[in-house]
Amino acid sequence: MANIAIFGGTFNPFHIGHYEMLSSICKLEYIDKVFLMPDKIPPHKTCDFLASDTDRINMCDLIAKEFKKVELCLIEFEREGKSYTVDTVKLLKQKYPDDNFYIVIGGDMLTSFDTWYNWQELLTLVGVIAFKRDGIVNFDEAYDKLTKSGGNITIINNEITDISSTKLRQKVDKSLLPTSIYNYIIEKGIYNV
Repeated sequence: MANIAIFGGTFNPFHIGHYEMLSSICKLEYIDKVFLMPDKIPPHKTCDFLASDTDRINMCDLIAKEFKKVELCLIEFEREGKSYTVDTVKLLKQKYPDDNFYIVIGGDMLTSFDTWYNWQELLTLVGVIAFKRDGIVNFDEAYDKLTKSGGNITIINNEITDISSTKLRQKVDKSLLPTSIYNYIIEKGIYNV
């Protein structure tokens, strides 16, 4: 039986803030493996520019190779339609019935968790690892609500660089990207570089 953290996101691009979160997750002793999982069609996001699935997958694969515990997971690309977290988790639990799962989210996502599709069911299926950041309004209230609803929530207070992916796509900044990702973006000419 393994404890597996699911670190999903659009990763458009995978930036240094994501890298810092991933590094923190890998240091958690109770986490045996991390599935790095790019979203296929994020149900809650609209985007100015979405890099191709191939480029986002390739960027995640580059990062996965930098961490022993991390494995690229493309389960969201194996099905049609929008990618709701609860459906993805159900598929993973079918595929790995003996393992425990945790989803990794930013603190801002914790405050809107109760708007997610079937969020109460999701809390019965997974634990939640949330990164708390200064200035997130209603974080403590959201934490209380989710734990009272039966959620197993772990809070990580590590300092994570706050980055706007939108601004990063508009002006690619080498200092805000892991080296492998910056080199990939430049080589492929993504985000009009």
